Amino acid sequence: QVQLVESGGGLVQPGGSLRLSCAASGSVFSTMGWDRQAPGKQRELVARLTRSGSTNYADSVKGRFTISRDNAKNTVYLQLDSLKPEDTAVYYCTADQNLRTYWGQGIQVTVSS
Repeated sequence: QVQLVESGGGLVQPGGSLRLSCAASGSVFSTMGWDRQAPGKQRELVARLTRSGSTNYADSVKGRFTISRDNAKNTVYLQLDSLKPEDTAVYYCTADQNLRTYWGQGIQVTVSS
């Protein structure tokens, strides 16, 4: 059974940093990543990272967020730097396996002074 467990969210001031982690179990995943959903908005892709190391970022986070993964631990990370109030959202871990995408429960990130 696939499980994705996120951690590391919270409240941070504008300009601050957070590091999200997602521990996956139940399978070996090709691509892992993060989506987010802000209040009143659709869920959007934030970042993706393939097992071979290729990355894809949303334009709004390029240069500020960094995705990484530890394949041995089946864990994906998202380093969030230079945070802005518009980054406030629920962040969801994603993992792809055999043309199916799994999501975690989501974790809140709030950027506010």
